[in-house]
Amino acid sequence: MASRGQSRGRGDLEQQIFAALAAGGGPMTTGEVRDAIGGQLAYTTVMTVLARMHAKGLATRDRVGRSYAYTAVIDDAEVTAHQIHRLLDARSDRAAVLTSFASGLSAEESRLLVDLLGTEPEADRS
Repeated sequence: MASRGQSRGRGDLEQQIFAALAAGGGPMTTGEVRDAIGGQLAYTTVMTVLARMHAKGLATRDRVGRSYAYTAVIDDAEVTAHQIHRLLDARSDRAAVLTSFASGLSAEESRLLVDLLGTEPEADRS
């Protein structure tokens, strides 16, 4: 933990924890992450940061007993996709959000999206 009188920069702890997860080589429990970053922080502090990282899509988690084991999500595309899904889930009118998003795509991006979704967009695709 930052010593008395020093404050940790915003996101520094999250970056430390992310680095520990990325270097861990596999799923890590909260206690393992805490030990990997030096062990001075409260267990609950590390647990809270890991839960927030999971909510942001920066880490995945699997149930291990009564706790979780976390793994860093390294792929930027996967993180971005998770963030887009979170934003869509937070809106009541997904169609309006997607329509607005699609209208800002370049012709090349539109073709790529159509190719990824299938040959031709269908009016009632679900």
